[in-house]
Amino acid sequence: MINDPAIDDLAEKVGSKYALCVVASKRARQIIDHAQSQGLTELPGKVKPLSEAAIEIEDGRVTVSKY
Repeated sequence: MINDPAIDDLAEKVGSKYALCVVASKRARQIIDHAQSQGLTELPGKVKPLSEAAIEIEDGRVTVSKY
């Protein structure tokens, strides 16, 4: 479970909790795929992909564009 950053804060950044779920899961999948293409079985520092995605959303490195 993600406690830091807070889910409510992340949801505000992307628009809703539903959008947060979609964005974070897609970014986590990208992180996993990239790590596997590099031959890694886990991320450096044993960070979980979903936690890394949440941190990227909080830092503004992942943004949501509305179409």
